[in-house]
Amino acid sequence: MTALADIDTPAVLVDLDVAEANIDRFQDYCNLHGFRNRPHIKTHKLPVLARRQIKVGAVGVTCQKISEAEAMIAEGGVDDVLLTYNVVGSAKLQRLHALAGRVTLSVVADSAAVVAGLGTEFAGASQPLSVLVECDTGAHRCGVATPTAARDLATIIDRTDGVRFGGLMTYPPVGSTGAVQGFMSEAIELCEAAGLTVERITSGGAPDMWRAHEAPLVTEYRTGTYVYNDRSLVERGVCTWDDCALTVLATVVSVPDTGRAIIDAGTKVLTSDLLGLDGHGHVLGRPDIRIDQLSEEHGRLVCDGPIGLSVGDRVRIVPNHCCVVSNMMDAVVAVRGTRVEGDLAIAARGQVW
Repeated sequence: MTALADIDTPAVLVDLDVAEANIDRFQDYCNLHGFRNRPHIKTHKLPVLARRQIKVGAVGVTCQKISEAEAMIAEGGVDDVLLTYNVVGSAKLQRLHALAGRVTLSVVADSAAVVAGLGTEFAGASQPLSVLVECDTGAHRCGVATPTAARDLATIIDRTDGVRFGGLMTYPPVGSTGAVQGFMSEAIELCEAAGLTVERITSGGAPDMWRAHEAPLVTEYRTGTYVYNDRSLVERGVCTWDDCALTVLATVVSVPDTGRAIIDAGTKVLTSDLLGLDGHGHVLGRPDIRIDQLSEEHGRLVCDGPIGLSVGDRVRIVPNHCCVVSNMMDAVVAVRGTRVEGDLAIAARGQVW
């Protein structure tokens, strides 16, 4: 396979030139503002891109699940991992312990129950496990709700055998950089008054990544989507269409009427995620077309005027949410512009344990 025309569809294309430029640009931003970059690999799930991120300056990677980390370590040469998900249950704790023997590992917790499980598993370990307190700075997902609760849980970690207090972590909602600064400022003051050192404050989120410096207390930033970018970030003004490294290549399989066409990419490729947007992706070069409906294997393209497509035509689509697309494919096709490099197996695809 040497040309785009040879690629069977539906296919997910990753332009490595664009991805590498995205990686370099955000690393330069981190260097300029003096905080560490710890990219989230959930977006690409590819060892080759994890290695590139680390090569240009990332301190390590962020993973959501243990199996993601295992895949990155086995194939990616990654040696420093932050796991930003509560680890619960004996089976997972045993795997976590094994993982800790292979890399520099840190995890998060937002309750005494999670800390107790970690402490029981790591009691007697040669090195205590670094545990960060996850803080809710407005997203209302996981995390302790107040700086006082952060101090209290940090104290519990400090007093638990097998673990040590490693700092504070948050994943804020869009537009909450200021809230992160306020929460962390109070939490640091309370922790230090209790005799605890806050050695690390890690925050994240692609929509606000170019505003990360507005919370100068943050020492580390985690973002994943920046490597590819997607329609959601373009619509928020974070990037442009030219910065979108991942696209879905699809073929028109039916043109039932002049204003409608059907492509061979549905929810199993483009995802059903809307992220507050109208439609299921952006057709490059055709802003007049809307992908208004998806079923499992069909995508419906509509247009107010003549759609101008024929059976066999191909379109390239920037999906609403690139991270989910990566997890639905066994491989992506690496390209550089119009030159096809070949398939890249997605090493961490389906790793949700």
